[in-house]
Amino acid sequence: MALLDKEQIKQIIPHRDPFLLIDEVVEMEPGVRIVAKKYLKEDEYWFKGHFPQEPVQPGVLTIEMLAQAGAVLVLSEPENKGRIAYFAGIDKAKFKRKILPGETITLELEMIKRRGPIGVGKATAYVDGEKAVSAELTFALGDKA
Repeated sequence: MALLDKEQIKQIIPHRDPFLLIDEVVEMEPGVRIVAKKYLKEDEYWFKGHFPQEPVQPGVLTIEMLAQAGAVLVLSEPENKGRIAYFAGIDKAKFKRKILPGETITLELEMIKRRGPIGVGKATAYVDGEKAVSAELTFALGDKA
């Protein structure tokens, strides 16, 4: 059962369709750890061009999905309400398996470092319990609007 659905996610992060890339949050300890899901539909717009003869989930979009889960994690903290989390770095990215249309991606991110408005999360994407993507994602919090 979802802890946060898409509408609740939109209350936390500024992303909107077609670039809101997580469907639900299933576990979260704000500022510490999050588990979210993306249900890949067969007709996701990016599959038409990546690749027409063999549709495969773009690795960079999986990294973005992990980053959006991380943004929900950080922006769920009361002191960060109304801020934006920007990418500041991607390190140690590894792509272990293809992700295909119709699969469900489980997105996990755990905060490993924080100093002021900068933080680093250990991010991992799984399909059917198998590690598909891993990376360390660095973010920088923007000022409140």
